Amino acid sequence: MFNLFKKKDFTVSAAADGELLPLTEVKDEVFSTKMLGDGFAIKPTDGKIYAPIAGKITTVFPTKHAIGITAKNNLEILVHLGIDTVELKGEPFNVFVQEGDSVKQGAPLAEMDTAAITGANYDDTVIIVYTNMDIIDSISPISPGEVEHGQEIQTIKFKS
Repeated sequence: MFNLFKKKDFTVSAAADGELLPLTEVKDEVFSTKMLGDGFAIKPTDGKIYAPIAGKITTVFPTKHAIGITAKNNLEILVHLGIDTVELKGEPFNVFVQEGDSVKQGAPLAEMDTAAITGANYDDTVIIVYTNMDIIDSISPISPGEVEHGQEIQTIKFKS
């Protein structure tokens, strides 16, 4: 009863089907050194991308390669589709959401043509980054391996 207002643990789910990887294995130093924040990556087996959390769409990049979501608890997540795919000027992406939309965890966000991305010599890894680390106390470790979208990946504990 007295824990009524205590912040609960928050779970983040897989944004795609594929192989779950630690962020440190991403082949881009901005992500692998956690310059933008901590998180995880998925090497996708198809191009379907889903919301890893429920929240409000706060950013859809004009090049469609990245989507920002903010949860009710103010956690900000960046869903980044591929590495250096900004160079593709939105061509291999079809985004189903727009800024201001509310999404449920697991809702379809976008689709990307992974064959077009890899065929143009870009990496199609999907990267999930928590961009406001200042509100996070701890993040559970991931268990690398095959995952399905919607599967719980990490638990976040927030600072009091």
